[in-house]
Amino acid sequence: SYLIEPLLVSTDAQQHAVLRAKSLHLPRGNCQHHHGNNRNEEPLNDFLHGMMSARSARVCLGRMTLNIRVALIGLEVWTNTDMINVSDNPHSTLAAFLSWRRRQLNTLPNDNAQLITGKSFQGTTIGLAPLKAMCSDYQSGGVNTDHSESAVGVAATMAHEMGHNFGMSHDSTGCCQAKAEDGGCIMAAATGHPFPRVFNGCNEKELMSYLSSGGGKCLFNLPNTRSMYGGQRCGNGYLEDGEECDCGEEEECTSPCCNANNCTLKAGAECAHGICCDNCKLKSPGVLCRAPSGSCDLPEYCDGKTETCPANFYLVDGTSCAGGQAYCYTGMCLTLQQQCLSLWGRDGQTAPDLCFKKVNEAGDMYGNCGKDLLGKYRSCQDRDAKCGKIQCLTSASKPIENNAVRIETTVTVGNKRIQCMGTHVYKPGQEDTQGDTLDPGLVLTGTKCGDDSICFNGECRNASFLRADECNAKCHGHGLCNNNHNCHCDAGWAPPLCDQRGSGGSVDSGPVISHSEILYVQILTVSLRLCSFLTLSYFVFHQVLSFQFWLSSLWLSLWFWLLLDCGAATGINSTH
Repeated sequence: SYLIEPLLVSTDAQQHAVLRAKSLHLPRGNCQHHHGNNRNEEPLNDFLHGMMSARSARVCLGRMTLNIRVALIGLEVWTNTDMINVSDNPHSTLAAFLSWRRRQLNTLPNDNAQLITGKSFQGTTIGLAPLKAMCSDYQSGGVNTDHSESAVGVAATMAHEMGHNFGMSHDSTGCCQAKAEDGGCIMAAATGHPFPRVFNGCNEKELMSYLSSGGGKCLFNLPNTRSMYGGQRCGNGYLEDGEECDCGEEEECTSPCCNANNCTLKAGAECAHGICCDNCKLKSPGVLCRAPSGSCDLPEYCDGKTETCPANFYLVDGTSCAGGQAYCYTGMCLTLQQQCLSLWGRDGQTAPDLCFKKVNEAGDMYGNCGKDLLGKYRSCQDRDAKCGKIQCLTSASKPIENNAVRIETTVTVGNKRIQCMGTHVYKPGQEDTQGDTLDPGLVLTGTKCGDDSICFNGECRNASFLRADECNAKCHGHGLCNNNHNCHCDAGWAPPLCDQRGSGGSVDSGPVISHSEILYVQILTVSLRLCSFLTLSYFVFHQVLSFQFWLSSLWLSLWFWLLLDCGAATGINSTH
């Protein structure tokens, strides 16, 4: 971890120093690994296996861990001029920064980007980021004000905003057990000095819900260790060039397969970390290492050569799901029904279209299509109404979120009066303000809003801009594109274009080899070995012609034997 501190110099230019977090002298405390209950931890553990070591498998923040490590892969300082228009308006600054990030993705691929600025935002806002946006090409990031002389201050703000990107809302009553004099909790709606250093159980639950629903798909791959800030080092928990393993520092390494002092494998070990490593041995090719988490997710398989499961691939944004009733977006099949259930509970249902139209044409905090670049609520045009504040039908007396109130609107459909239920989320003590996240009561970006149309930043746009159909067309009707824009072929068809017979899968997800196929190879190998010896005996009596046949048999035997043996950057969001 690294910190950026301003230097006190006499020149007009503002200079900063970049230093390791361990160089910062903090009050002594007890920071222990959180073992907790293993219930519902599979999505998080799956993510951890990608960088499995005692050090890399956790970020120690007080006594509560979220088991997430942020790898810094790029640091850009704008010295002469800003690359975007940074103003005191957090909304316009965020929009400009996210647009800039998207343009830079091809140059420096990253999961998330955060802007730190010395400019103060309007009001009490010190940060702003989209909710549940981690991994989105368009929304994964946030903006933060460098509001304190202490690096811990802006670090807490950035962690808070990233928490929103991970699907975390503000803490409701009873969530935070940390004392106020110790800083409280990171996801509190309002914080101050001393700055918070801990997440809590409510945050962990929301994170697990987000990952389980298909969010955060980009987090399952390893960062590019060559581009990580700070250079390579044995003991940092990342497997880097020249290392056979890396289980962290010697005092924290618990791996039975790795020598922590020099990052080499122990005698007889083939691997040390990863889902595709079992008892220090590589799993066979074709073994499922990550099952799909939903209809928009894709399976991944071990390749028999590496210990890590391939990165988590999913259907390209804009692919139809839920029987044509929704679209895939960042690995999730987003429906209005699903969002009503998450807001209201098990009897939540999508309200009629008239509810969306009547409520969201108001252009106030209770009915809108988000805010414009000036921070003012936008009235929804008729076409965009289903991309504004979500409207549901429910018998629940209040939303699930504690810091939320129900907003009732009655409309008449035919001779029937219908109560449309919306939500308004507020900061405790500041009920008239929206808070530091983009409104969680809005329909999520990526939700279907009409035929061939998808919600995007409060607008109902033609889904063709995502170019999913264009990509899927190259798969010859026998597969669909993944988020790498490569075909994931149906069973019986071979990548890369699904135009020839094969076992299915993609060039990204590992080989799809069933156990019956492996058994067939084993039987065929034994048969060919025997055949080679029989042919050798026959060669004694039949010389030239049989010699050619024997060489062919021996070559095939060796080929199948080899086949059998060898096998087939960062980001986060919110507003204080």
